[in-house]
Amino acid sequence: MATKASRTAARAMISPSVILLLGWMIIPLGLTLYFSVLRYNLLMPGPTPFVGIENYEFFITNPAFTTSLINTLLLVLGVLVITVIGGILLALLLNLDMWGQGIVRVLVIAPFFVMPTGRQLFGGR
Repeated sequence: MATKASRTAARAMISPSVILLLGWMIIPLGLTLYFSVLRYNLLMPGPTPFVGIENYEFFITNPAFTTSLINTLLLVLGVLVITVIGGILLALLLNLDMWGQGIVRVLVIAPFFVMPTGRQLFGGR
């Protein structure tokens, strides 16, 4: 069992990283919300007046919004269904007793250990 002093020490040691991660999340979220209530035009930079929720109203009342929302939901749900069902089927297949089962499992998981950064850094195809 941890004593009260050791729990306090652990919290004190972990708090800088928690505060850093909180800032890492909260600052971009706050700036996104701030910029979302301004009228900003990249083609004509200048003063950015405060417009409130006018940007959100324009976005939601746009006729293409419902179509794009439905397409996004269909894409996300389709990928999730394929991934979950395919993952379960692959896991069940790899769990079967077969000759060379260990080798097959290593071959399935090996691509996750190959770093693709060399290809991107050196212009590979």
